[in-house]
Amino acid sequence: MSKVCDICGKHAVAGRSISHSHRTVARKFKPNIQRVTVVVDGRPQKKNVCTRCLKKGNLARSVAQA
Repeated sequence: MSKVCDICGKHAVAGRSISHSHRTVARKFKPNIQRVTVVVDGRPQKKNVCTRCLKKGNLARSVAQA
């Protein structure tokens, strides 16, 4: 699955982990991406969305058919 938010474009960024003895190791900081069903142009579509966009509520979530 893609680690890019389809709404805001948030993606993984490079950084460093630093231990107590101050040794550094390269690492990636990955966004929390969830696959959700949203309504786009009146049709439900599956999108990869970061949890920050989900909390904002700026997308129309699809109602599950039961």
